Amino acid sequence: MRRYTSPNNTMKNYLILSLSIILIAGCSKSDTLPNVTQPETTVTQSTEFINYRILKGNHFCDASVIKGISLTEQNFKVRFDSTAIYKTQTLDNQYDINKLFGFSEGADPHKNSARIGWAYNDDSLRLYGYVYNNSNLITQQIVTCRIGEVLNCSIKLSSRNYIFSVNDKIISLERGATSLSAEGYQLYPYFGGDETAPHDINVFISVLAGK
Repeated sequence: MRRYTSPNNTMKNYLILSLSIILIAGCSKSDTLPNVTQPETTVTQSTEFINYRILKGNHFCDASVIKGISLTEQNFKVRFDSTAIYKTQTLDNQYDINKLFGFSEGADPHKNSARIGWAYNDDSLRLYGYVYNNSNLITQQIVTCRIGEVLNCSIKLSSRNYIFSVNDKIISLERGATSLSAEGYQLYPYFGGDETAPHDINVFISVLAGK
């Protein structure tokens, strides 16, 4: 009897195989792919949060691994400490948006993906919707927030849009893909932009049940 393989499992296997081939071939230092390492996570006093550390001189956090996803909604909490306050070497780079958390649709996050981004500029910590729509970057500020504040975040899919929410603030950005669910891989905290992290940065994330 032939075993049935679901389309979702086939897609996940294809994506993981594709990403593995790319990694073997080598890749440039960009946020196209996460670092493939075993997580070196630091659990805070509240064990629901994990510290995804971006070490000085790096773009990627220390807990980036390839993880396939299939979802219609992603939910998480985030908290920043004082290490989220930084000054870039070049003034214009202060307005670059760092990546917080989200997912790709397919193997290339620069084609179709959705993330919440963050930046510290003009004396404020800011969260953004950060989307690639058929290789076109679209961003929009969602909220300003306080250091130490726990923020409830979600990214939901509709047929035409990504719906971002942070606490009670909601925005919608146009989506390039039209599938009923996102089939791709997890995207983790990433600093930059043109510059690497000027010092060690802590990003505390608690992943909640999605769909």
